[in-house]
Amino acid sequence: MGLLVFSKHQQIKPWVGKGPADIISTVEFNHTGELLATGDKGGRVVIFQREPESKNAPHSQGEYDVYSTFQSHEPEFDYLKSLEIEEKINKIKWLPQQNAAHSLLSTNDKTIKLWKITERDKRPEGYNLKDEEGKLKDLSTVTSLQVPVLKPMDLMVEVSPRRIFANGHTYHINSISVNSDCETYMSADDLRINLWHLAVTDRSFNIVDIKPANMEDLTEVITASEFHPHHCNLFVYSSSKGSLRLCDMRAAALCDKHSKLFEEPEDPSNRSFFSEIISSVSDVKFSHSGRYMLTRDYLTVKVWDLNMEARPIETYQVHDYLRSKLCSLYENDCIFDKFECAWNGSDSVIMTGAYNNFFRMFDRNTKRDVTLEASRESSKPRAVLKPRRVCVGGKRRRDDISVDSLDFTKKILHTAWHPAENIIAIAATNNLYIFQDKVNSDMR
Repeated sequence: MGLLVFSKHQQIKPWVGKGPADIISTVEFNHTGELLATGDKGGRVVIFQREPESKNAPHSQGEYDVYSTFQSHEPEFDYLKSLEIEEKINKIKWLPQQNAAHSLLSTNDKTIKLWKITERDKRPEGYNLKDEEGKLKDLSTVTSLQVPVLKPMDLMVEVSPRRIFANGHTYHINSISVNSDCETYMSADDLRINLWHLAVTDRSFNIVDIKPANMEDLTEVITASEFHPHHCNLFVYSSSKGSLRLCDMRAAALCDKHSKLFEEPEDPSNRSFFSEIISSVSDVKFSHSGRYMLTRDYLTVKVWDLNMEARPIETYQVHDYLRSKLCSLYENDCIFDKFECAWNGSDSVIMTGAYNNFFRMFDRNTKRDVTLEASRESSKPRAVLKPRRVCVGGKRRRDDISVDSLDFTKKILHTAWHPAENIIAIAATNNLYIFQDKVNSDMR
């Protein structure tokens, strides 16, 4: 099988407007892929639901429509430190569905919230002690008993805050991850990782603490963390030095001593002023099988085998043509951009974002790769996405784009892959693009 051929499935603009608050800051499918949640810099969460397939409208089958919208976080002020706390949603994580309701965790820099999403399409009528407006009746007027009945009503989606997990972090929360035991989750900031129970809001257990006694001795920070998909005692966290530490909670209450350290030795010939910055891992994801880990640094994505610590088993160049541009990327702060990465459902293809609204896909079996563009102008619904190519110098083909004309303000930082099907969600500033594998959509 070669690389997937994607066509434009739909483009959704969750919020009208192009202000900073509308910029999408996280994208996440739920465990079935039927729901897709986005969070933005304005603290809002938009949930999309996949429409059931329709014989009458074959071109709209499987499209995602707005299901619910709610304000998750508000701007706050820390009076003790005289710091503003942004409302921006850093991460969203769905909990495995236990009943008819759906649940998700959302977090900004300091506070994690658990939300419950429920549907209501019936309402009770015929109360004995209340009137139609819900007010208590005068008991002297109640002369007979009646049986309340459920009457159909328009579908209502209700979102309610179930729990608020606050005061657990001194530094900014960069990741949350739900454990496979479905009872606990962890949250990580620059220097610490906390373990929470979903039913307990007033305390958490500190399971990693890398804060030195003297902050002048600080050499690295935690950049991302994730639980193993099958073993509830294992988790991994990445650092700004490009290393991964696999920890086992059975070994000790405080996992400062890792079980395994995954680190690639640096090539002295490639050493430069920017080496440490570009080696910082911005995202880490376990494969669905649990055997591999996927990491993203500034220029590459790497696949690590849990049984081999010395070096990654696969390294893919995302935009190697930027090596000559690192000085200007440092000056405009782009070098600190935190790109995410994603596995497809079978762990055979990996995806990550780049600049100019480009995103990259790498087929692990054939070693082929492709660059695609999430663009409103260049693609219509159902149109096949054309591979794009960046030209560094020499001969240029007609559709090539020069490395000097890349737009660094357009960047794909947040991506998500449907857990079972070849459907991907791409966040490009304030637009959400959904692409579907053309082979699959033609077979439907």
